[in-house]
Amino acid sequence: MSKDIDRKVARSDLADPVRLPEEQELEGSLRPRTLEAFIGQDRLREQLSIFIQAALTRSEPLDHVLLAGPPGLGKTTLASIIAHEMGVSISTTSGPALERKAYMAAILTSLGEGDVLFIDEIHRLNRAIEEILYPAMEDFQIDIVIGQGPSARTIRLDLPHFTLIGATTRSGLITTPLRDRFGLSHRLEHYPVEHLMQIVARSAGLLAVGLEPDGAMELARRSRGTPRIANRLLKRVRDYAQVRYEGHITAPIAREALELFQVDGEGLDHIDREILNLILRNFDGGPVGLSTLAVAIGEEPDTIEDVYEPYLLQRGFLKRTPRGRVLTRLGYRHCGVAMPAESPRLFTDGP
Repeated sequence: MSKDIDRKVARSDLADPVRLPEEQELEGSLRPRTLEAFIGQDRLREQLSIFIQAALTRSEPLDHVLLAGPPGLGKTTLASIIAHEMGVSISTTSGPALERKAYMAAILTSLGEGDVLFIDEIHRLNRAIEEILYPAMEDFQIDIVIGQGPSARTIRLDLPHFTLIGATTRSGLITTPLRDRFGLSHRLEHYPVEHLMQIVARSAGLLAVGLEPDGAMELARRSRGTPRIANRLLKRVRDYAQVRYEGHITAPIAREALELFQVDGEGLDHIDREILNLILRNFDGGPVGLSTLAVAIGEEPDTIEDVYEPYLLQRGFLKRTPRGRVLTRLGYRHCGVAMPAESPRLFTDGP
């Protein structure tokens, strides 16, 4: 197996916030069903609770909702909770799957009154599908073309009143006409350690795993602010504790397991550390452009920007400048090197 493939497998195994196919069943079993059971995102939960109660009082569907934020923070879970709280069914699809107008029309016409349509990765919808959604979202109608050529005619179909919930990791790619049709727009943020501890403790209870509070703390602070990663680490450390010990997770056992899995105390895995060390060794701490960095790492630029980089930026190990990425003082420290007295333009503001 090549070095690049090894990297991708290691990343997807533990630190990738994107859901893995084999995690579908696990996430479903751990997913809260109500807003009351949902941990974290307190302001968003309170707002949704008010809007849902108001819609139920008026016997109306909830306004269309746009949920933005990094992967693994609960956008899909919140969509399911909204449908449950509204007492309606939910149909789920994704932007890349909606390639044909006929398929989009079939989904819309199959919805029941008040139902929820959840579109993940909505920023990846093509323009033709978006144009179908405009009248569907605004007027609950769609135009269908019957026949071909000169004899073709257009008929307008009424749709049931429904709620569209769109989820995106890249809200900047959503077109203005589509964005403007969402009545409610929210951004999910990374979770603090205390909320991740609660999430891990709840999941451990559902999985019948013995977990000490100090063990929950170890898992939470290495979970990159992401519940999906927290639950993934819990599952792997559970396996380790069952094989090496008696199945009960304490802080020493969690640290021992995560050291084996190459997840350090800051939640960085060996790929994160390789990125930092490569910028230090090959580019003297930066600046280095995204494309150059991607070539050096052996990854696509989008993968670097969407998967690897956000957490390094969030924790302050990297900084973006107009000339590229540079290590910060924390980045140098994590690499075990003192920051040079004349750091390369570290504190220049940039995108």
